[in-house]
Amino acid sequence: MFEQSEAVRLIAAVARGDTTAFDRLYQASAPKLFGLILRMVRDRPMAEDILQDSFVRIWTRAATYAPDAGEPLAWMAAIARNRAIDHLRAKPSLRKVEEEYDGWFENLAEPQDRERGILDAEILRHCLGALDEMTRTCILRAYCEGFSGRELADRYGRPENTIKTWLRRGLAALKVCLDKDG
Repeated sequence: MFEQSEAVRLIAAVARGDTTAFDRLYQASAPKLFGLILRMVRDRPMAEDILQDSFVRIWTRAATYAPDAGEPLAWMAAIARNRAIDHLRAKPSLRKVEEEYDGWFENLAEPQDRERGILDAEILRHCLGALDEMTRTCILRAYCEGFSGRELADRYGRPENTIKTWLRRGLAALKVCLDKDG
């Protein structure tokens, strides 16, 4: 990847229709976004299609990116993640549930920044460990596998509003922990 300021500059150039900037942004971020998508859908050709769709969305929505709202990679990852979730929801029969969470956090780390990625993964693992088991499981299934609140409610036999409350409170607790430990 590249420096955050460079990514912000590239996204601004993409918003103006600069295809060279778009190519550079793609080259720098596609491997990480592809890894995120592939982890969610577990099907390489499908992940490639979703990645392409994600970059079409990045191209068309670049003008909506606000640097003060978050890091560029987080913004692009949210787009890719949402495209993957939309795809999974459209074809729920393709969802493959993985019971073990090992490796999810490490796979999000920058290959060039392995030490920091491992540290970030350990901090996230620590903060998730502070949550109760059901909240942690629901957050991981929602974020990493694309489960909706309704799907989680059906899976665990709880009201959808209860699941949404767990997710909201769990994410708030994670934010506090990550801000403190990160």
